[in-house]
Amino acid sequence: MKKCLILSLSLILLAPSLAFSDIFTFKGGYLQLQMKSDLWDIEFENMDFIRKDYYDTSFGLGYEYFINRQVSFVLSVEWYDKAKPGIYKNFVGENIDGDDYAFDYGEGFEIEHIFSVSIVPIQASLKLMPHRRAGTIIPYIGGGIGLYLWKVRIQGENVNPNEWEWFYDPDLDKDVEGYTIYPANAEESRISVGFHAFAGIMVPLVRQVTLDIEAKYNYAEGTLKDSFQGFEPFDLSGFQVTAGLSLWF
Repeated sequence: MKKCLILSLSLILLAPSLAFSDIFTFKGGYLQLQMKSDLWDIEFENMDFIRKDYYDTSFGLGYEYFINRQVSFVLSVEWYDKAKPGIYKNFVGENIDGDDYAFDYGEGFEIEHIFSVSIVPIQASLKLMPHRRAGTIIPYIGGGIGLYLWKVRIQGENVNPNEWEWFYDPDLDKDVEGYTIYPANAEESRISVGFHAFAGIMVPLVRQVTLDIEAKYNYAEGTLKDSFQGFEPFDLSGFQVTAGLSLWF
């Protein structure tokens, strides 16, 4: 349902260019996010998921208008959405007098939450095809600017390492720290400006259809406020490889 709404919005945004477009493209790909910011680091340090869990598929649509035979203007939208459940690696939970606490040893219940990230870039690009549409392979390069609609969310349970109580453990014959477990439903949803550069090839299949293979680098950061106050900008950058079909009008 969510992706259908995004697709509908994207088509509305792109519709004005339809009458003037020379190419319509649908593509799917693989996005490898860089994840170079502290919220990413904290999640991977504490939870049992890894960075590769957030390498995932992406999809996109685009319209392309030729300014001349070698240069075109491209308006495109893509979307990426990944939610991963995980458990704390170094804590287990225990219920004491009706309240849940986390301990860094022993046996107990798993403490878990879901960390989800979605990114929808709406991008404007200039694309250069040096050799025009000639030959069996058409190389191109380009780049531009975009609006990145993004959301990050943590839903489940969190451990607060800065808040604890002392409990006597008869097996160890000493007091131990029990950290507070609290329900987590933190969400940040914003729009950021970013940049991108790409290179690829187009392979004609029939007269009006080409196979497109492209590599792209996206650069964007999202400001975290509200539920994630105090964190540095959230890294939305990443490398992307896509393949798709283009219909030439």
